[in-house]
Amino acid sequence: MRRNRDMWQWFDRLVIRSYAPKRSAVVFGVAVLVAVFILYGAFELGRYDAGFRVVDSVRGALTTAKRIRDLEAENEKQRTQLEAAEVARRVDREGYAQVERSLGDMQSQIARLNQDLSFYRGLVQPDAAVGVKVQQMQIVPEPGNGHFRLKFVLIQSGKPTGDVSGSAAITLDGLQSGKPKSLSFAEVSPKGRVSLAYSFLYFQDYDEQLVLPPGFEPTRVGVEIHRGRDAGHSFRQAFVWKAQGMSVETEAPGTETKGGLDVQTETE
Repeated sequence: MRRNRDMWQWFDRLVIRSYAPKRSAVVFGVAVLVAVFILYGAFELGRYDAGFRVVDSVRGALTTAKRIRDLEAENEKQRTQLEAAEVARRVDREGYAQVERSLGDMQSQIARLNQDLSFYRGLVQPDAAVGVKVQQMQIVPEPGNGHFRLKFVLIQSGKPTGDVSGSAAITLDGLQSGKPKSLSFAEVSPKGRVSLAYSFLYFQDYDEQLVLPPGFEPTRVGVEIHRGRDAGHSFRQAFVWKAQGMSVETEAPGTETKGGLDVQTETE
């Protein structure tokens, strides 16, 4: 009897409770999300109070990205223009080089044509009663200070009718210590020759060595041509001193000397 009573007391103390683990997990998850949301809201509220705006931040990021794209586009445009300018500069440089080469060729052709013209004019137009003239004058530098070779050609200035003979005197005009000075052929010829003899029917070549004194700066080469033994008749020509290449005859006219008087005659 007593045992039954104890059993009923034990049942009275027995509490039956339901157990739902899934619901507990859901409740826990919701609580965590709510806590995270509350913390993020507090964080954003703090940034808002500090002057930070999410919208402004996003707008600034978009503006910066657009600015970067614009700068990249401008940079690409500048690079393209620079490449185009570089190509144009190379084309201009090559064009200038071609123009310079063309000008050089044209100048050489003009010089040759002038020489040919002078040659043919000399054949049909006598320059003076002497009838002999210098056709070509060339000055070639040699090793050694002041050493040169003087090369020139004498021709008859009209239609040859026979041999001509005579002599040609060379003079050099220039500056010595800044002052004008003239040197005779004997002063610059290693052999001390006073003049050069000639005798020919059509032309005669000369190749003479010159040794200039120290400090002398030549500017012109003069040639005085005498025919036969008559010192009273001569024809003078002057050429610009031009080392390497053909020297050009000066614009001054030739001079025919008669009996001590100078008579001007035009030279081409």
